This record gives sequence, structure tokens and C-alpha cells, in this order.
Amino acid sequence: MEKAFVLPPSSPRKATARAALVDLTDASRTLLTECFRQFGIETVAIPSQSGDRLHKEKFEACVLSLKETSGPLMEAARTSPSNSRCVLYGLGGNAQEAMRYSKYGINAMFHEPLERPAALKLVRATHNLVLHEFRRYVRVPLMTEVSVVGEGHRILAGSIEMSTGGMSLKSPEEMPVGKKVEVSFSLLTLPRISVHGVVSWRKPKSFGVRFDPNDVRRLKVKTWIDSYLEN
Repeated sequence: MEKAFVLPPSSPRKATARAALVDLTDASRTLLTECFRQFGIETVAIPSQSGDRLHKEKFEACVLSLKETSGPLMEAARTSPSNSRCVLYGLGGNAQEAMRYSKYGINAMFHEPLERPAALKLVRATHNLVLHEFRRYVRVPLMTEVSVVGEGHRILAGSIEMSTGGMSLKSPEEMPVGKKVEVSFSLLTLPRISVHGVVSWRKPKSFGVRFDPNDVRRLKVKTWIDSYLEN
């Protein structure tokens, strides 16, 4: 009788990056630790009163609950020479809460109540950025407020991802494909940028804008993304 070939049990990838979990509940910390570990990212629990660690100690990612005490902690991370470009995750109820902290450049949002499938999906979508595997990751997740002006009307949307060629945005407003627009937004410490583009796709509550290749202002976006990825 032939012996059955049994695959050895899989083990988590060896940790090559660290994510700070700041002032999270035990349940949230345990769940996120398991999710990050699957992609070789070590987690470090940090209480809110130890925010100085975010300024002095190197982390590739940081997860913070969005509440009144979050601003100074995000400021500590973004003004740190080591962590100014770390992947910043917010933990909260909705995107509107994230917009209150848009000047700190939140990259992605874990929604509460925290559920394992959604949390794992978000970590899977962003882990290459945390691990600096840029050749396979050309889109930068970034949540910031975006003004969209086109043909006599203006809406405010929230960015989802950004690339050198365009951006995806979240908004319940109707934006037909083919509509010419001008988008205006801030990128962390970079002065506000305005770029012409066209709506290239539309889904329920989200749409994409492709930057006009003839608008030289889009080169500022490319320069920022290149700097972000190389840091």
C-alpha cells in the first residue's frame, strides 16, 4: 500500500516588519496580530501614554483608534524621521471619522466592529506596502479629502488609492464616466495639488479619475509617490 503524502503544516512568514498597535482593546489587538502575522509582520502593543515611542522607534505600520487622543499620536509618528512614511491605519466607524485626521495621511481604515474577514482582506491588500515590496505594489492607499470640480458643480470625496496615473475616490454623488474634472487634494506635508482628469470608471459609491497626461501638475504626484516608496 502506498503511503499517503502529507504536506507539512504551514507556518507564518518570518517577520520582516513591525506594526505598532496603539491603545487597542485586547480583542482588537489579538485579531490584528493574527492577521498581520500571516504576512510576516510583527505587532507591538503600545499604550496611548507611550506616544514618544512613535517618534523615536522605527515601525513600518501603525494602527490607532480614531478618538480625541489620536491626533497627538499621529503627529508624533508623522513628524518622526523614522516613521513619517509608515503605513498609518485608522480603527473606527466610518470614513468620515478618518477625514477629521486627513492631514496626517491615513492610508487605510479598519471598520468597527472589527471582523476577521474584512480585517484580513485589508491587511492582504496593503501588506506589500508595509513590507516595502514596491515592484508589486504601484497604488498607494491614502485617505484624504478631495475636491472634485466639473462642469459647473463641485463635490467633496474621500480618496481610496492613488497612483501616478490617477486615483480612486469614495462618494455617493453621481459622476458619469467620461466627465472632465479637476481634483484638488493635499499629500501630507506637500502643498495642495490640483490636477485635471477624466472620470474613467464608476461603481456604487465610488469612482476613478485618470489624470490628464498633458497636465504637468500630475508630475508632483509622481514625485511624491516615488519619494514615499523610496523612504
